[in-house]
Amino acid sequence: MLIRRETPADRAVVGHVCCSRARLGDDPAAAVGLGPLGVLPAHQARGVGSALMHAVIGAADALGYGLVVLLGHPAYFGTASDLSITAPEPRWSANFQARTLAAYEATQAGAFEYAPAFSRI
Repeated sequence: MLIRRETPADRAVVGHVCCSRARLGDDPAAAVGLGPLGVLPAHQARGVGSALMHAVIGAADALGYGLVVLLGHPAYFGTASDLSITAPEPRWSANFQARTLAAYEATQAGAFEYAPAFSRI
């Protein structure tokens, strides 16, 4: 997903976000892993990042996922461990977060695994 400035004379991409299906415990499609998210410095603190986050959350919710999970600043969502979700790397636990969506069920817990492509890098 990309956000563009809307001035006709100077259209440019100013932000982006990537997300992918992720495995949570035994469920290969319970969660969406969010990241990276980036906004050009000149456009930060103008709502671009928030718009990208809201778009991902809305799309994941509409597609029936139970959770959006991300590694980032602890102010975004609640800590994933509060939902019994284990980070792929133990040292990430303080910054590993999850947000429940409408389809969330308490059984959606366990070890979080990013899409296989992330394991290859």
